[in-house]
Amino acid sequence: MKIEYKLFLVVAAFFAPVGLIYGIATDWSEPVGPVALFLSAGLGGMIAFYLWATGRRLPERPEDNPGGLIAEIEGEYGFFSPHSWWPLPLAAAAAICFLGIAVGWWLFIIGAAFGVVALIGWTFEYYTGDDAV
Repeated sequence: MKIEYKLFLVVAAFFAPVGLIYGIATDWSEPVGPVALFLSAGLGGMIAFYLWATGRRLPERPEDNPGGLIAEIEGEYGFFSPHSWWPLPLAAAAAICFLGIAVGWWLFIIGAAFGVVALIGWTFEYYTGDDAV
């Protein structure tokens, strides 16, 4: 996990000075910008620390070995449905929910109801026989 934690360290190292520069440039009169940038730096730092601490306890992955072979990481990645239509209504329900936050909570509730139906449909898409929904 060397690459991952270094990536998030770069994020933290970028947002911290940018937050300071932004605060100085606005004379600290605009409170939301520097706070958001400092929080982004903190979030990047926390994720970097987590990945670093987790990577220390795990054995080296084939991705971290510069001399590693492709055959070392072969294996099962899981099953991904090739012809599923359920992500489309789920994305539409998410769009309705986000629109509902801006327009009104009644629209959010409608989008959430559609989202629950779409999520259940996507989850149980391949349940057949006695376990069919």
